[in-house]
Amino acid sequence: MWWTLPCARVTPYRCISDGTDGPRAFSLLHEINMSVEELEKKKTIDLRKKYIGPSCKIFFSHDPIKIVQAKGQYMYDEKGQRYLDCINNVAHVGHCHPEVVKAGAEQMGFLNTNTRFLHDNLVLYAQRLQATLPDKLSVCYFVNSGSEANDLALRLAWHYTGNKDIITLENAYHGHVSSLIDISPYKFHQLSDAEQNQFVHVAPSPDVYRGKYRTDHPDAATAYADDVKDITDNVHKKGRKIAAFIAESLQSCGGQVIPPAGYFQQVAEHVHKAGGVFIADEVQVGFGRVGSHFWAFQLQGDDFVPDIVTMGKPIGNGHPMSCVVTTREVAEAFMSSGMEYFNTFGGNPVSCAIGLAVLDVIEKEDLQGNALHVGQYLINLLEKQKEKHPLIGDIRGRGLFVGVELVKDREKLTPATAEAQEVIYKLKEQHILLSADGPHRNVLKFKPPLCFTTEDADLVVEKIDLILKELEEALGLKVNNSLNTENEKRRRKLSTDEKEHGGLNHSNKGVEQTKQRKRMKT
Repeated sequence: MWWTLPCARVTPYRCISDGTDGPRAFSLLHEINMSVEELEKKKTIDLRKKYIGPSCKIFFSHDPIKIVQAKGQYMYDEKGQRYLDCINNVAHVGHCHPEVVKAGAEQMGFLNTNTRFLHDNLVLYAQRLQATLPDKLSVCYFVNSGSEANDLALRLAWHYTGNKDIITLENAYHGHVSSLIDISPYKFHQLSDAEQNQFVHVAPSPDVYRGKYRTDHPDAATAYADDVKDITDNVHKKGRKIAAFIAESLQSCGGQVIPPAGYFQQVAEHVHKAGGVFIADEVQVGFGRVGSHFWAFQLQGDDFVPDIVTMGKPIGNGHPMSCVVTTREVAEAFMSSGMEYFNTFGGNPVSCAIGLAVLDVIEKEDLQGNALHVGQYLINLLEKQKEKHPLIGDIRGRGLFVGVELVKDREKLTPATAEAQEVIYKLKEQHILLSADGPHRNVLKFKPPLCFTTEDADLVVEKIDLILKELEEALGLKVNNSLNTENEKRRRKLSTDEKEHGGLNHSNKGVEQTKQRKRMKT
């Protein structure tokens, strides 16, 4: 397996491949040819406070982890302590994958320049990327981050439609630049004195657990889509039309929300009639993470194709790159504006070489199949824990994108925010990295590198089981079995509806292949 190969720096070094932690791992770490001065952890913290903006937050702020190396699904601190990474969806094919590192280093040794010069890497990568998408999505714009991709997507929508109004979802997050803060309730709701942009409209999040329409609703997809139609109607009454509806294909910061099957199709119909386009934000969930499909929007069914797709984070496995893919019609309208589009670094030869290597690794190591197999294994383990633990209100996810919502009361859905924070801090003490998010910060988020294994899943769930048991004993909580039964009936109904719509149809080939995987050594 690739775990035993050099994987983090251009100069060769010995990776930690014997599974050791502690002193031995620490000595191996110091065999690395470090390119910068090594600092004591306290010095690093002091310099960060002095030179880095105070709004740039850090994980586990009261006792942050100093990471000096990573590979596969593991990260290592300055003492050689190994941490299991359950949250890093950027290192998509595994931290420091040697084939990705090699591709970038070799191309950097030949040439790195902008796209005003011809270079094969750009067109070959665009061709390869497009082959994963529906034929309609055929024109690529390469940029450098998910924020930049979503910002460009808005520009494309504005130019193509000639309209200004944008519909976004409650709790959505699309990026950190000004245009995206305006359409990211996850961010702008944190600003007490912020005035919402008059051209931005917020539709309810299609959350069938905690949202406006839940699993007991006869047709939640239509009900949530009708709310979008109400917005388009109100905009029309003001004499305006819609430029775009934008949504994460699966909401991440919003709490791992899985839209009901058929929702996107109906929304797209309403938005198109209102003059707008549909933008699918795949920055967090694309490139095979959902297992059954390469892109999360495909979970909605073959009859749904967005007008614009944005991608980022996993596209470069940690290298800063991203992309916007759209239709020929939208691209032609953008060109007719008369303004040239140029991006200094977007689509450079090094980025494209890395992007090609990421696609190669996903295919060669069947990481999409692994996401399907291990993700379902993880969900099954967590469902069993739900039967034991009253703090677990809901388990939801696809592939290796899974959320565990903690509640103090399953009938009232009282968010267990403090308990969720306790779980992630206790896991950190067990050298497992997990995060909590959602509007109430009570959803445990699993989005690990796709090389995550069933053994990793066993370990994490075992630790969560013990932590929840301790918390529940302190709170005096007990499982209500009758409520469990009713919730399970609702979940089965939702699952049946999705299967009938085709959202979960998949080949078993990837599952069978990944069953043969051996535990990846470190």
